[in-house]
Amino acid sequence: MSTLPRVVIVGAGFGGLTAARALDGAAIELTVVDRRNFHLFQPLLYQVATAGLNPSDVAWPVRGILSKQKNARVLLGQVTGIDSDARIVLLDDGRSLPYDWLILATGATHTYFGNDQWETHAPGLKRVDDATLIRRRLLLALERAENSDDPVEQQRLMTFAIVGAGPTGVELAGAIAELCKRVLIHDFRAIDTRKVRVVLIEGADRVLLSFPPELSTFALKELQKKGVDVMLNTKVNGCDPGGLSFGDGSGLAAATILWAAGVAASPAARWLGAPADRAGRVQVLPDLSVPSHERVFVIGDTATVQSNGKAVPGVAPAAKQQGQHVAKTIRAALSGKSAPGPFRYRDFGNLATIGRHSAVIDFGFLRMKGLIAWWLWGIAHVYFLIGARNRMLVATQWFFNYLSYSRAARLIVGSDDDADSHRPLQSQSQTQTQARR
Repeated sequence: MSTLPRVVIVGAGFGGLTAARALDGAAIELTVVDRRNFHLFQPLLYQVATAGLNPSDVAWPVRGILSKQKNARVLLGQVTGIDSDARIVLLDDGRSLPYDWLILATGATHTYFGNDQWETHAPGLKRVDDATLIRRRLLLALERAENSDDPVEQQRLMTFAIVGAGPTGVELAGAIAELCKRVLIHDFRAIDTRKVRVVLIEGADRVLLSFPPELSTFALKELQKKGVDVMLNTKVNGCDPGGLSFGDGSGLAAATILWAAGVAASPAARWLGAPADRAGRVQVLPDLSVPSHERVFVIGDTATVQSNGKAVPGVAPAAKQQGQHVAKTIRAALSGKSAPGPFRYRDFGNLATIGRHSAVIDFGFLRMKGLIAWWLWGIAHVYFLIGARNRMLVATQWFFNYLSYSRAARLIVGSDDDADSHRPLQSQSQTQTQARR
């Protein structure tokens, strides 16, 4: 049996995968465990949800990524807990993984702020399954509208509501508006998809709160130009298959509701019995280690930490930098050198796209908006994709869509457990005829 130190990484997202690759060649036994066999490029997941890209364009098998890394192995498994005294990671099939160093990079999911029953009616966007479900509901709603003889029901089916006006909400709203008003206009006969209503709902007084106010104002105007109705200072207090209700007593009839209003961390804090913030993120020390847990690190969306006097944001660049930092710490320990010290986050800027020809970028020292920002946003996202094949495929598909106003991935596949989604595709007159029979 090998006597090499054992490093276990839980999660193959941006942080976990970066840490694994940074440990290539180290004298360790490295195990990467994830409940899925692929790494997901989440920033482009909204493109899958709105039929712009296929799931295979934004996801890559973890085994393929690490296949040439001799000290690494990949396991498919669901982590259920951690015994920090025995230094083992517990899996749902009864297996256990011993470790000398542990890196938890388990990410986050969407939160409904205590209203988990809303999830059935308003899916969030964190996984490939979420994206394909959203795409299914978007396209299926239009198919049902085409089959309906009731103008009121048609309008409900052609109303798409997005709760939360952060980057994900803004990108979804802009993409859905363009899909319906520019791409699908020749696909239907009984309905005019240009009359689709896209509603973006935000509890605060502006969209894109993480951006400077002038960029938020620009984004709001661009959304409105694209035909998106933006409701600010609006709190959601009810969600069901018929639509949404708001704190002021008003409501919105909508067949398709999407959730982009908040995130909650994985159960890592509970596994460790470690202190956590309100979102469930582990409150780590400046070097990203967990208090009272020797050789245990938490990174990415699962952790909360300060750098340069500010909270490190839950974005992909931060997770990747944290993965690199922890890998340096472990390498230093292996070689008997001093640790690199506290984690320092280098902010490369904040980017969000509003749709075709429109994006906002905040570099801190430089703020950009409009067409040039949109091109830079696209270049940056293609550059950070893993593998030359995917960069080429995504760039080519985007260029073709840009010229042709087309979306190739307009397939309705799969199924979900929303009872409203299982209604048959038939017109009101057909329903009435069957009722009379």
